[in-house]
Amino acid sequence: MTTAKAPVAPAPAVKKIPANSNKKLEFKANDHVVYPTHGVGKIMRIEEQEVAGLKLELFVITFDKDKMTLRVPVTKAKSVGMRKLSSPDTVATALNTLKGRARVKRTMWSRRAQEYEAKINSGDLVSIAEVVRDLHRASGQPEQSYSERQLYEAALARMAREVAAVEKIDETAAVKRVEGALLKKAA
Repeated sequence: MTTAKAPVAPAPAVKKIPANSNKKLEFKANDHVVYPTHGVGKIMRIEEQEVAGLKLELFVITFDKDKMTLRVPVTKAKSVGMRKLSSPDTVATALNTLKGRARVKRTMWSRRAQEYEAKINSGDLVSIAEVVRDLHRASGQPEQSYSERQLYEAALARMAREVAAVEKIDETAAVKRVEGALLKKAA
């Protein structure tokens, strides 16, 4: 004597929750963030994409100045050095750094250029301020080489963008603020 079993309905598909989902996301849409090698960007949205068969949650960050969009996996944001904007105190420290004396090592330019490039790409505002201070030339000083000027302008732009975002001013005003701090050391 066999009894007929009723057909069993398949279990509803359960959306797999990433292991790190219990952690609150440090960044959210419309936040301004600093990505070390690109500077200040804005998180437009957080999206899910399938890459090589894996579902990834990604921050979609736009850098208007560079006309670039970057997608950073949520799980990698900290390890690549992505951070929130500096605090007003850090901005004040960076602007104070500009007033100090330039510390130029007496090593070959190629070595110093590498060190300056590393500081700029570190994403640390005070380190970037050191590069701006060290490469700044007052009107009475000798001309900069092309590569010195390129590094100076890159550091100045990176610093000005963050100062502008923190102080909620436009980038031109931020450049004037940074250059004003540089000129105060000369006076």
